[in-house]
Amino acid sequence: MLDYGGVMAGALDTDSQHIARGLRQRDLALVETLVRQYQFRLVRYLMYLLGRRDAVDDLVQETWLRVLERGGSYNPRLRFEPWLFAIARNLTIDLLRRQRSVSLDANDGEGNREALPLVAGSPSPFELAARTEDAERLALRLATLEPIYREALVLRFQEEMSLEEMAAVTGVPVSTVSSRIYRGLGALRAQLKGVEHAQ
Repeated sequence: MLDYGGVMAGALDTDSQHIARGLRQRDLALVETLVRQYQFRLVRYLMYLLGRRDAVDDLVQETWLRVLERGGSYNPRLRFEPWLFAIARNLTIDLLRRQRSVSLDANDGEGNREALPLVAGSPSPFELAARTEDAERLALRLATLEPIYREALVLRFQEEMSLEEMAAVTGVPVSTVSSRIYRGLGALRAQLKGVEHAQ
């Protein structure tokens, strides 16, 4: 009997090792392949992170330049996406600091809190709305959330990252990531209920 989990892990290791080797060698063909594979997701993440379209193209370009410059620091034991998104996030934080705008790295008062349990079994408001024609309304509602909660929901439900991967991207403990998801879902749920009652 085949161990599919082992096969998947082996495939991930092979892909990650291939990417790490190519980045160390500054393989431009590999980088072009990575750009084609991840460009849409990177643009989407940055748009949600910033809450606007301007500056996204510059951040995307700078992210890929950093990938090429710092490719030797990529750890092939981890998936490529969290590493890529962490680079993009750090560049965004630098941009926001220069603009003295909303901070993504400010202490949100959750640092040492115990992780809040995530409700399992039923789909989240994020998932429910994303499955319907209300996806545009969901995007509008997400845009009104505080950036740290918007980012948590996007990484978890749109990018399908694990809590550990999200912690690596954001540089905060898993308990904080969990809390941000919980609070973001609560805020989104309240907004969606408010829209329903207003109609």
